[in-house]
Amino acid sequence: MSNLIPRQRVIDGAARLFGELGYDSTPLQLIADALGVSTSTIMKVVGDKRTLYMEVMRQAFEAEWEMLDAAVAQAGGGRAAVHEIMDAYLDFHVANPQNRALWAHRWVADAADLSELEDRYARPLFDLVAAKIKGLVPPDVDTYYLLGTMVWCVHGFLGSGLLDRPRGIRRADDPVAVESFRRHLHVLMDRLLAPQAPPPSGRPRAMASN
Repeated sequence: MSNLIPRQRVIDGAARLFGELGYDSTPLQLIADALGVSTSTIMKVVGDKRTLYMEVMRQAFEAEWEMLDAAVAQAGGGRAAVHEIMDAYLDFHVANPQNRALWAHRWVADAADLSELEDRYARPLFDLVAAKIKGLVPPDVDTYYLLGTMVWCVHGFLGSGLLDRPRGIRRADDPVAVESFRRHLHVLMDRLLAPQAPPPSGRPRAMASN
């Protein structure tokens, strides 16, 4: 019976398993077992595995969109706006590791047959931020690559951490490491937003003859 389990509980349970194991390695039976229901109940409440995954990714996108939309709307002007948006992005993914995990699986070809998800759910986020910062980006820097650099760095740090200077790894569960990484991102973005140095003026000096 479809009223034995709330729809959102099914979606949340599936999101946890998709984040841990990936879409391809998570059969519908495993989701049903984790929730203590039958696969037929899940089918009645949400639909098949593909439909369930699409809803998980849609909700993950909606949460990220809401965060970025607010960050863009509240950001000031100049390079400070880039810092504010970047901080919001970093803080969101530190607080929501499941979102990062869902995308991390896709980056290693999980659910490869669902190729439209990047255009549906990643591109709008890029376009939202690009429209805000495009006037700050020098002509020799590609805005999408700049935003991609931010995404790659954030997810790389969250996924693998950074080598500590003396020994070991500094990870995102260490608030001091997060703040250190945040400062690095600010410097990195400032460097990428720096105008291209003008070519030296005047003619080059002739080499002295012997």
